[in-house]
Amino acid sequence: MINTYIYILVMAVVSYAVRVLPMTLIRRPIKNQFIQSFLYYVPYVTLAVMTFPAIIEATQSPLAGLVALLIGMAAAWFGASLLQVAVSCCAVVLILELFLV
Repeated sequence: MINTYIYILVMAVVSYAVRVLPMTLIRRPIKNQFIQSFLYYVPYVTLAVMTFPAIIEATQSPLAGLVALLIGMAAAWFGASLLQVAVSCCAVVLILELFLV
């Protein structure tokens, strides 16, 4: 039981430090173009890292998830709306899982 409280305390300190240290250490605007672009893309990369494996593992067959991902990327690349991309991905997964699995 004591270990649980220690784990919670360590997690709280780490979470607090991650939020407070940048505010206290960085007082002036960041002018370095590399650091600005790095910080700009961090949320997108984090979202992609969490989303792409979930897309492939959400289906019964990883192949169906991968094909749906590729079809969705192609549809988005050619200007399809979010609804059209979602419907096409769902249709691809349905068809592949009905006939291949």
